[in-house]
Amino acid sequence: MELIDYQDVEIRQHNDTVLRNVNLRIGQGEMVYLLGKVGSGKSTLMKTFYAELPIHSGQATFLGYDLPTIRTSQIPYLRRKIGVVFQDFQLLNDRTVEENLLFVLKATGWKDKQVMHNHVKDILGQVGMADKGYKMPYHLSGGEQQRVVIARALLNTPDVILADEPTGNLDWETGEDIMRLLYGIAQAGMTVIMSTHNHHWPEKFPGRMLEFSNGEIHERL
Repeated sequence: MELIDYQDVEIRQHNDTVLRNVNLRIGQGEMVYLLGKVGSGKSTLMKTFYAELPIHSGQATFLGYDLPTIRTSQIPYLRRKIGVVFQDFQLLNDRTVEENLLFVLKATGWKDKQVMHNHVKDILGQVGMADKGYKMPYHLSGGEQQRVVIARALLNTPDVILADEPTGNLDWETGEDIMRLLYGIAQAGMTVIMSTHNHHWPEKFPGRMLEFSNGEIHERL
């Protein structure tokens, strides 16, 4: 099942063409790596997925939404189908791990407090953080914080996980633990699209490799 279909897409930022001739199809359960230098367009492409940046020309559908014609009122519904994992965590440091996740559930319409607490406990268990819900984010290691971020991304059972340099601020061993977790999520049937500078990850955790260079994307076979 295809979740993403881009045909002859051009993407601009500040009136400059960042990517052109983008032809891309991504299906369910794929592990996809976006590889390229800083400024090559990896994050720019991701921003079009959740409609932060518009499609300048071409045809583009993402999770059933036509991105060139998407209405502002539709964007929140599109974004609820996406889990985002940031390099710099972006956790709320004035509340516990559990409260961070409950905050997201409240913001996305969950009502029953007991159901919410049970769901948070289950998700934290899935990422190996079952006993850390009471902790403040700044009392966690970088790897633990990234596990919480992945838990947050999984809360609403998204169709796609977008991970933007998720191991960029982590040491090798911790980064490998995070990669093992993300790879397991893809193996379980959820699409994971990850930007990275680290060319070793695709060797250790195989997936499709999309190379960004000179304003274009080419699949590495």
